[in-house]
Amino acid sequence: MKQLILDQIKQYDTIIIHRHVRPDPDAYGSQGGLAEVIQASFPEKNVYTVGEEDPSLYYLRRLDSISDEHFHGALIIICDTANQERICDRRYELGDKVIKIDHHPNEDPYGDLLWVDTSASSCSEMIYEFYQFGKDQGLTLSDEGARLLFAGIVGDTGRFLYPSTTEKTFDIAGDLIKYNFDRNDLFDNMYEVDEKVLKLQGYILQNYIRKDNGAAHVSLTKELLQEFDVNPSEASQLVSILGGVKGVKAWVFFIEESDQIRVRLRSKGPVINTIAKRYNGGGHPLAAGASIYKWQEVEAVLLDLDHALEKEEKNQ
Repeated sequence: MKQLILDQIKQYDTIIIHRHVRPDPDAYGSQGGLAEVIQASFPEKNVYTVGEEDPSLYYLRRLDSISDEHFHGALIIICDTANQERICDRRYELGDKVIKIDHHPNEDPYGDLLWVDTSASSCSEMIYEFYQFGKDQGLTLSDEGARLLFAGIVGDTGRFLYPSTTEKTFDIAGDLIKYNFDRNDLFDNMYEVDEKVLKLQGYILQNYIRKDNGAAHVSLTKELLQEFDVNPSEASQLVSILGGVKGVKAWVFFIEESDQIRVRLRSKGPVINTIAKRYNGGGHPLAAGASIYKWQEVEAVLLDLDHALEKEEKNQ
């Protein structure tokens, strides 16, 4: 599949790279990292990265603003996006051919070519694998490309703490840090938080609700977010903090947006992406997201979380 993808890249003069809505460092890292690889390897090609920008990720990359005409006859590559509904910028449908590169469960096998590897820690890890595969055929990785891929791997592994981190992940990270970029500056941008977000973190740690079975949850209403002057995207940065609480096995954040309530599920063992699928979402077995549309649905999600914990207990 890597060879087929490389062959397609060589054939097209215009390549447009997408990723998912509500991006994270791996979305930007894989999208931008792949763009850097292609542009460095084939300077004559027109390579664009598109989608709605997230100001909190400006430090990684600024995206391109292009007209519809650019899409006609273009090769479209979509990174880190499990299903079509989550592709940012629907104009991908105007392209000539679509390639999917992803590490989420392949429940929506869209595209003309698909490379899905659920064993990969991140889509950025896959892009580095693609570079390694093709470096004898002309692929080049720039310092900027290495910075982006390293950021994506760090982001999706939680600084190498998540179970998805493998020996291969560390090997790739070791290769990437040999390139010329400022890791300290990158980490500062990734993990320094505004004081207002830190205050919200304090509120969460004082007010989360935990059950004896190891389930925990937090509800962040629009009014509460306004009180702390924090937007939903900033609040989502805090989802992992309950993972450090002893005795918490799985947890969920309910974060109210203007038109929905985002459901952020995390786990240390019980499979929770099956829960996400019931509520317009999906993701990895231990990290998933979904959407509900009224607070009355919270109890149903929490009941499903209890059932997932019970199932895990029986299987042990």
